[in-house]
Amino acid sequence: MIDSHAHIYLEHFTDDVDSVVERALENGIEKILLPNIDSTTIEDMLQLEAKYPGVCFPMMGLHPCSVKEDFEKELEIVEGWFEKRAFIAVGEMGTDIYWDKTFWLQQKEAFQFQCELALKYDVPIVIHCRETIDETIGLVSDFKGRGLKGVFHCFTGSADQGKKITELGFYLGLGGVSTFKNGGMDKVIPYLDKSKIILETDSPYLTPAPHRGKRNEPAFVSIICDKVAEYLGSAKEDIIQLTTANTNELFFPIQN
Repeated sequence: MIDSHAHIYLEHFTDDVDSVVERALENGIEKILLPNIDSTTIEDMLQLEAKYPGVCFPMMGLHPCSVKEDFEKELEIVEGWFEKRAFIAVGEMGTDIYWDKTFWLQQKEAFQFQCELALKYDVPIVIHCRETIDETIGLVSDFKGRGLKGVFHCFTGSADQGKKITELGFYLGLGGVSTFKNGGMDKVIPYLDKSKIILETDSPYLTPAPHRGKRNEPAFVSIICDKVAEYLGSAKEDIIQLTTANTNELFFPIQN
């Protein structure tokens, strides 16, 4: 299995990140993909990559909640890193007006800039969208026909929204919300395009049941996989094979 979205370089893991990675490997997680947040998280993320080569794979991007007055400087830093070395994706990027709508226009500008960056370097984008899924589908639609690819991480939308996303060629990241009793994903996941689903934890956030309230970690991908398999009426092994192939297809296409 692959955890396609985990922030295990954050302070939540400072004291035991080695144990966290070890538990992930013991639970069959072979790769952990690391989305960046902003310039303050780059150093810790890259240190983790250096410590666990072939397991931890970093992305480079600017999270929408970090789009503030200085967002253009932040984007220059993101672009500068792509000029220096390769990353598996532009991310975590996107839109979010859950807490604050002040920088909505700047978020859209940052979104478009990072899409162009992804096209330039031929890598996928990893999209965060909160309270903005329809607007974000629209932003992606503006790039239709240009080869833009990526994933709507932490997908919690409707089956109809999922269809619109997959018809654009994008993937859907399924995480801890899939296990929530009232999360509603039991009525959505059976209708999604199976060739476009991947698994994630969003560690340390959105911990799956029955561990809600505790810190999330990559080992819990196995729990999410169980629930997705249940909703799809499939064997867990088949979902492991499916989602791992999908994730590799998106992030590591040369290896396939």
